[in-house]
Formats: sequence, C-alpha cells, structure tokens
Amino acid sequence: MHTGVVSLGTVLLGVLAQAPAHGYDLKQAHDDRFPSARPLAYAQVYSTLGRLQRDGLVEVLETVKGAGPDRTVYTITDAGRHQLADWLAAVEEPGPYSADELVRKTITALLLGKDADDFLHRQRAAYLTVMRTLTRQRNEAAELGAQLAIDHTLTHLDADLRWLEETRDRVAQRSSSSGGP
Repeated sequence: MHTGVVSLGTVLLGVLAQAPAHGYDLKQAHDDRFPSARPLAYAQVYSTLGRLQRDGLVEVLETVKGAGPDRTVYTITDAGRHQLADWLAAVEEPGPYSADELVRKTITALLLGKDADDFLHRQRAAYLTVMRTLTRQRNEAAELGAQLAIDHTLTHLDADLRWLEETRDRVAQRSSSSGGP
C-alpha cells in the first residue's frame, strides 16, 4: 500500500505527463485542479522542478528568451513516467484520522471543562461556511478534476460535521445523566 503521502513533485509529473510546460503553467494547472487546496507559491514550483530535474524525472525541453525573464519549458522523462505510473498503481492506505486537529482540540476543550455547546456550535458554523463556499466553487468549476477535488473535500467536511453533531449529542446526554462532561 502507498504511504498516503504525495509529494508536489508527483503531482507536477502528472501535469507534465499531459504536455510540456513551464513553471507558471504548472502552478496554474495545480491550482485549477485542486481549487480547495492552498495555491502554490512559484518558488515552491521552481524548487520542486529543480529536484525533479536533479533526480532525472524531468528535463528542460527549451528555454524561450523574451522581453522578461527566460521561460524554461520542462518535459517529463521516461524515469518520471515510470515513477508516476508506480504512484498511480499504488493503493492509498486509508487514514485513521483519529489524531486530526479538530478531534484533538475538541477532546482537549471538553476535558478542560470548556463550554462544549458553545465550542461545538462555533466549529459547526465554521464548517458550514466553508462548505457553502466550496459548493459554490464546485458548481462554478468547469473542469471535472476540480469538481472531483472539491467533492472529496466536501465529503470529508461533511463527515467532520456529522461527528461534531454526534459529539454535541453525546456530550449533552452525558451532561444530563451525570451532571457534567
């Protein structure tokens, strides 16, 4: 099984497997494909390209000189295609999610005697706001890949939201039967 860790390099190899591109195009393709992820910084793209080139997974196809900075176009190598194929063939190991920051914060707040109802209500409101925004983005996204990436995020947020609601119910039941969390 795969470790569940994906490197930016592997994602960029996936873009380059479709067509050669320069750093700007790679950043745009990533951000378009994964609109619910944090946008990439250009420096992150170029440092990753440098590592991929060093490792023989990409190579420079051409450097176009213009009025501004030179634009280097990269292409995937056979070794890069092989690594990408291996990554795509590997099964992703399901994550346990038990150490998720939301779970840690909720349990800590409850064990410290914080107002559980207020805490859980604020978390729920934050999730609903993000989910509404993502639903709008998904409905406006033209690219199927972007829609699927947003659907994945929404599904996980929905599961967290259900957990928050079940937690609120469980805490309320325990408080009413024992006089406290």
